Amino acid sequence: MSKVFNWKLLIFGLLILVLAACGEKSQEDVVKKLSENLEEMSSYKAQAEMSMNTGQEEQKFNIDIWHKKKDFYRVALSNNIDDKGSQIILKNKDGVFVLTPALKKSFKFQSEWPQNSSQPYLYQSLVNDVLKDSEAAFEANDSHYIFRTKTNYQSNNNLPSQEIYFDKKTLTPVTVKVLDKDNNVLVEVNFASFELDSKFAEDDFTIDKNLAASAASATASGEEAESESDSKQVLSVMLPEYTAGAELAEQKNVELENGNRVILTFTGERSFTLIEEHAEVLPTLTEPQEVQGEVINLGYTVAALTDKTLEWTHDGVDYILASDELTKDEMIRVAESVQGKITK
Repeated sequence: MSKVFNWKLLIFGLLILVLAACGEKSQEDVVKKLSENLEEMSSYKAQAEMSMNTGQEEQKFNIDIWHKKKDFYRVALSNNIDDKGSQIILKNKDGVFVLTPALKKSFKFQSEWPQNSSQPYLYQSLVNDVLKDSEAAFEANDSHYIFRTKTNYQSNNNLPSQEIYFDKKTLTPVTVKVLDKDNNVLVEVNFASFELDSKFAEDDFTIDKNLAASAASATASGEEAESESDSKQVLSVMLPEYTAGAELAEQKNVELENGNRVILTFTGERSFTLIEEHAEVLPTLTEPQEVQGEVINLGYTVAALTDKTLEWTHDGVDYILASDELTKDEMIRVAESVQGKITK
């Protein structure tokens, strides 16, 4: 019996060695390799689709991501319907910019983006979230290494964790699921492609090239003419679905030369004001407007957040959310929910 038992131990040990040799990398192995890839990577291009479940209906957006080491980024966001509301987040040697090509507008932010917050579509951010979380959970399936980590959304405490799926062969991201406190998936990013060591032209990350090329494309497709036509129509008013317990107390309409401005006053425990008006299409490309605020990705658009205001443009409309009582987290939740109810 003793000899049989020893043979079983030997066979078991050989099986363990075989499995290890062909086998599964440990969490430490994968983390080490991710860190090495981050250091060695010179550039990449990626395409992804982002789904948002923060409103009554799911919203989907296309994302085109470029990166060149060390601090050059270009993130183009557009919806699945048209490109009239497309925006580009650009980081180059001159700073961080948000471009709205259809309006020929550009804004310069005093910001540490993207290092100051988690970004579910940037490889560096995802890997850094893994590296920084000593309590990250890890598992593997047939094709993916999966990490569950804490997030670093400084202005949005409603998204505390995420699940990141890395391809086993390339260790590039495949899917990212951002979860709320009840483990519901509020944001999901699915990568359609991820190309490492991409080549870029010298001016690919300049404001002039990105703004002019995109504006020319919009003009050629007739989007600019549509935008100018829309600006003369009566504004369709969007109401937030999340109001932090406040209720709409007053709606004031102000006639403007090319349309109208609507001022919505919400009162309650957390009172706030929401202003909406048609965005002006500039006749020519202009110098970037300085913005003293933090870059916030609302999913369907990019916003500028200060202590008391949140400003953004979407589908040809400018929005300003102002409050002395809402927290930054609440302001973001209100803005994210300005998608559903429409009044005319």
